[in-house]
Amino acid sequence: MRLRLITKFTLVSAALLLFGMALLAAINIQTLKTLLEEEAVRDLDNLSETIIRTTHYQMLEDDRERVYQMIREVGSQKEIEHIRLINKDGTIIFSTDQAEIGTMLDKKTEACNMCHAEDQPLVYVSSMNRSRIFSDRNGKQVLGMAKGIYGERSCSTASCHFHPADAKILGVLDVIVSREGMLAQTISYRNNILALTFVLLLLFSLCLTLLVQKMINGPIKNLLLHTVKLSRGEFDGVVEGGGGDELGELTTAFNTMTVNLRGAREEISGWASTLEQRVEERTRELKEMQSRLLRSEKLASLGELAAGIAHEINNPLTGILMFSSMVIDDRRLDPALKGDVETIVRETGRCAEIVRGLLNFARETVPQKRLDCAARIMELTLGLVEHQIAVQGIRVVRDFAGNLPPVLVDPNQLEQVFMNMVINASQAMPQGGTLTVRIETSSRPETLCIGIADTGCGIPEEDLGRIFDPFFSTKDQRGTGLGLAVSFGIIENHQGQIEVESRLGEGTTITISLPVAGGEVEENPEEVTEAESGQGTVAH
Repeated sequence: MRLRLITKFTLVSAALLLFGMALLAAINIQTLKTLLEEEAVRDLDNLSETIIRTTHYQMLEDDRERVYQMIREVGSQKEIEHIRLINKDGTIIFSTDQAEIGTMLDKKTEACNMCHAEDQPLVYVSSMNRSRIFSDRNGKQVLGMAKGIYGERSCSTASCHFHPADAKILGVLDVIVSREGMLAQTISYRNNILALTFVLLLLFSLCLTLLVQKMINGPIKNLLLHTVKLSRGEFDGVVEGGGGDELGELTTAFNTMTVNLRGAREEISGWASTLEQRVEERTRELKEMQSRLLRSEKLASLGELAAGIAHEINNPLTGILMFSSMVIDDRRLDPALKGDVETIVRETGRCAEIVRGLLNFARETVPQKRLDCAARIMELTLGLVEHQIAVQGIRVVRDFAGNLPPVLVDPNQLEQVFMNMVINASQAMPQGGTLTVRIETSSRPETLCIGIADTGCGIPEEDLGRIFDPFFSTKDQRGTGLGLAVSFGIIENHQGQIEVESRLGEGTTITISLPVAGGEVEENPEEVTEAESGQGTVAH
């Protein structure tokens, strides 16, 4: 059976208290017993002296009956067992017990051994040495006192009898009293001590239990309960109470530990709940980075290849175009062949455009950067194509934020990018639509975002990852597939990014992000229109 801490503490404390009180009670009882015995011996010695003094004159007159009568009266008291007179020869000459009168007392008995223990009998003996405790014939505890009757000058000169003048001991008065009263008093005192000990032990145990329960067991039990809760993962509760003692410090430390564990668990839970999302984001970023690296490597390789091809076929194409143009103007040309020669000129010109695109793609011209305003460059671009796209029924919506920060760019290259994006958007809306151009700063103030959105046919999802690849085009025979590839290279050289979002039948949005540079831009007020600071200006 497992004992609780408070039970163990109470039992041990009660045992120590009981041992201490028992030892104290034993010492007190023994001390009381000794005091009572000494007091009884003194009283008995005084009684013996009183008897001797009272009967002194009757003894001088040899009035023995009067002496015996007085001794009988004294011996009739309740506590006195019997009184006897013993002469110096050891003969009992009188006793309240008639059976003893005339008998000879053995000098080795308890009544005589205090004086006759030596070879020569002692004359003067202290009262404690003259007292003895023994059991009488009935087994009763009694206290005896032997008082010597000393010879005086009046005893040797009295007319009634004669004692030698050198006689020092004439006889002994032996008084025996009962010890029952003293024993009863001792037992009563012992019982009172035991009862008091039991009551004190009970009160002490009760008070100790209450104090231990309040000051020790209660706080420890609370700590144990909250420890069990912590083991189950419950970190919401705190241990109440505490004070300035060690248990209070332990409670404070436990609460601090609970708060720290709760914070650690919340942090771990937060990491666990967002770990999958973070892994997905990191994976997507790594894939995008890998895609950019692969695209850059691909573009570099294709650029070198395109440069070689362009140089190899540029001269033959120039010759074909030149001679075909001369032939078409020659009057000797058969009119029936003129259509075929025009086809040669047209297709040769198309090949020349492809070669020019290849050279531009492979050249990777180093941008001549300076601080400029993206809204100004966009306005110049829109100014070149706005009338043409208006004929197609395309409405242009400008949404330029105010106080746009400057960007460090090559204006000519950035205008080329904007032109490619606007032309692609207009070609995606052959039946008309809305072209929305938005320029604003992102949630990160160091980035400028240029968005170009159309309401055209959109791009299939499987083609979104290939639109920046060279020679890939969704325009069938109308495009070379180099415009977006060249634009991608230009934006990368400006430490920017291009992102594309598209849905079939809903349109496409291309977002260009450029890093913001510090400084101010000197703008030409004649070139910058109200669209740079206006909100929602529409052109048809």
